[in-house]
Amino acid sequence: LDWWQADRYCQQRFAQLLFEPQDSERGSFSKLLQSHHIRGSVWIKERDSVLHKTNRRRGHTVPVLVFRDKTDTKYVKVLSDFPTLPAVTACAHLQWDTRTQEIATIFSYATPAFMNEFQLRGCVDEEGFVRFALIVQGHHSPYLPVFRADGQWHHFCVTWQQENGTWAIYADGKRRASASGLCSVGPSAPQAIFGQGTFIIGQDQDSLGGTFRAKESFSGNITDLHIWQKVLSPEQVEKVRSCWVLEQDLVFGWSSNALEVESTVQAVTTQLLCPGPVEECRVLEAGSGGFSYAPCLQTLPFICHYSTDAYWQLKRAQLESSHSLARCVNSLAVRTVIPDSVFTTGVQDRNLSMALDVLDILATVLREGEVPVLEPSDLLAVLQLLNQVSHMEIQEGDELDMLEQLGQYFMEITELILEEQNAGTWSSISQVIRGPMAVVELCDRMVSLLVPLLSPERTKITIQHGNIGLHRVTVKNMWFGYGSLQRGLSSSGTSAVSQDVAAPDGGQKYLSTRVGTAVISSALLSDSQEISTSVRYRLQHLKGNFPVFSLFLLHVSPDAGGMWSTAGCSVVMSLPDSTACFCNHTTNFAILLQVYEQERTTTEEFTLQTLTFIGCGVSFCALIATFILFLAVRVPKSERTTVHKNLIFALAAGEVLLMFSELAKTNQVLCFMVTAFLHLFFMAAFSWMLVEGLLLWSKVVAVNMSEGRRMKFYYVTGWGLPVLIVGVTLATSFNKYVAANHCWLSVQTNVIWAFVGPVLFILAVNTFVLLRVVMVTVASARRRSKMLTPNSSLENQIGTQIWATAKPVLVLLPVLGLTWVCGLLVHLSIVWAYVFIVLNSLQGLYIFLVYAIYNSEVRNAIQRMKDKKKA
Repeated sequence: LDWWQADRYCQQRFAQLLFEPQDSERGSFSKLLQSHHIRGSVWIKERDSVLHKTNRRRGHTVPVLVFRDKTDTKYVKVLSDFPTLPAVTACAHLQWDTRTQEIATIFSYATPAFMNEFQLRGCVDEEGFVRFALIVQGHHSPYLPVFRADGQWHHFCVTWQQENGTWAIYADGKRRASASGLCSVGPSAPQAIFGQGTFIIGQDQDSLGGTFRAKESFSGNITDLHIWQKVLSPEQVEKVRSCWVLEQDLVFGWSSNALEVESTVQAVTTQLLCPGPVEECRVLEAGSGGFSYAPCLQTLPFICHYSTDAYWQLKRAQLESSHSLARCVNSLAVRTVIPDSVFTTGVQDRNLSMALDVLDILATVLREGEVPVLEPSDLLAVLQLLNQVSHMEIQEGDELDMLEQLGQYFMEITELILEEQNAGTWSSISQVIRGPMAVVELCDRMVSLLVPLLSPERTKITIQHGNIGLHRVTVKNMWFGYGSLQRGLSSSGTSAVSQDVAAPDGGQKYLSTRVGTAVISSALLSDSQEISTSVRYRLQHLKGNFPVFSLFLLHVSPDAGGMWSTAGCSVVMSLPDSTACFCNHTTNFAILLQVYEQERTTTEEFTLQTLTFIGCGVSFCALIATFILFLAVRVPKSERTTVHKNLIFALAAGEVLLMFSELAKTNQVLCFMVTAFLHLFFMAAFSWMLVEGLLLWSKVVAVNMSEGRRMKFYYVTGWGLPVLIVGVTLATSFNKYVAANHCWLSVQTNVIWAFVGPVLFILAVNTFVLLRVVMVTVASARRRSKMLTPNSSLENQIGTQIWATAKPVLVLLPVLGLTWVCGLLVHLSIVWAYVFIVLNSLQGLYIFLVYAIYNSEVRNAIQRMKDKKKA
């Protein structure tokens, strides 16, 4: 078979064309080929390159001018205003009359200044070649051979430019002749081709627009003439030859409406086959074991390659099958539509009518549930059939209604094989078909077959069945519903990103990666060919609460059935219900939601909720009591009490908002305001914790700053810094500030770092301060112990030092905020969740006990009030 047929043959058997063997494998392959008596070249696939199929020879229907015999009357005038042409290219398809060998004028362009302003002539030489000569402003190039006079259609282009009079002649995509100097010589030379002239096809003008002579006239057929006011590159000439119309700088485009046709010139419509580029494919030389290339359309032997697991899974599916689907379909069709084995099917080129009948019967059987659950062999047979239909070529004259109905059946069958009851079947053929993304690839090819349905009157096609549909305008779009591919992806044993991982001790568990939006497949087409372009999508989320999500791009590969990656894509904006993403190319896209869940028992959940509620309530009451106590007992004013009051106020305000934040979830504006104030007050609480640390440092290290100046600095740090952080965050992330499911900063858009970042910095500073204070306290206790009790026992000295270490830690932990470090460990174990909730929800109570009840200043102030009352 040719390379393309060989590749299809292997694909339809769920195999691959043999990849280029490694050096170590060549010997075994040579023996394999020898055992089958194969000599010469064998098709293979290159490992490091992607081979794209050459353009099909597309039918191109055009009006043709028939100049029968050489006469002085037949002519065609181009009805177009020609500008001045410093450069020009003229291209056309030509069929030369083999009966004459005389000089013939293919076209002539005349102006009042020059009759032979721009002209192309031809003749046939003794060896049977058509020779062309180009004439510009009376200057004549030599007659040079361009193509054989064989009566076939040939494409030609001639180019000329004013600079140096450079010219070239192309035939059938190849440059046959080129030179320079085809221009006037003198002080004013070279000159451009003058505008406003008369362009005549088939005759030489001896006067402007007339005076023709039979012996110089053209005999043959001509069509598809186009003229540009520039020199086309060889690549552009090849495109024009392949029936592409380059619009830029086009002076005249072929149209019967723009021609004045003399009555004896016959105008007929014909179809040209536009060639595609010749492509070469890789071959293995069976004799020498070396590699080379051969034209892809050459017929050669080939080998299909299976992985061992896939091959035996295929064999097992065939042996264990009851062939119930095949019997139902073949019985209704009264012929063998689905063979008993996927290994016995040849490369079948189905026509539209046959394909429509087969898909109609198959859709009926699947729709009516005659086979409730597909067996592995059934599913493979359906995929094989869809593969054959998607490779079908639509012929000129095929009924468009039949083509649209074929698309309807194709999408319906695709939806039916992706239904939930078949999820287990997809799993059982996971080595053969790696997930249902193979269906996306089949649908993508099928959509391309529907191009003939589009017209100026019908600019879009929409076909939908259940969870699958397509919508085509200029862009080819397909979508697959949330559940249709999720079932197959999860059952096929291939996790989209990584496998499930459970944390120890029943902590956080990674459940799965879900397809959280429709999967869409998109490609931009131009003249039935795919072109690469950047694209922006907005994908609607699947309903549900998902704490983490990200954008993933899905590559479709024949062997893997789909592979997720983020290459070439980025998230532009994320909203609670949708995500906008930008990709620098078109392919298959979806939003994956990475779902996490706390693996806890009902008892654990109830315990955590109870601890949180009681702790927050007690903490808030204790903070308010402490604040009132500081005001009521008139504690002597000092830096320390002022800092304590601000910390208590900020913490209490944050906790009361937190307790009632769930009530604001339903109101978007209120939830936004609650989030902003929560951010502000908790940020202020941590800022005042930082001030506590700085104040403590100032008592340990001598600082040359007055108390008044220090307090101004503390207020700027405690309240100014939070206001600045919240203000900047709102200004830069206003539309992505609030989380999707609760009134707090969004984790998805990384706004959470406007809180977490500063908190981590403050905890790091306060940890350093605490270590320094402990070191000073321990050193001081050791000196005091030696001075006061020099003869004390070793046990007493150790006990004194332990208390000297523990006391500052116990006293300073709540106000420095270091209990929040436990929050970093919550995902490791449920134990850390209990520790974190107990320590932080009771932070207010801790402050009340340490800084109110057991604070000597407060107790002294209360004692003074009692003494004053007695007095």
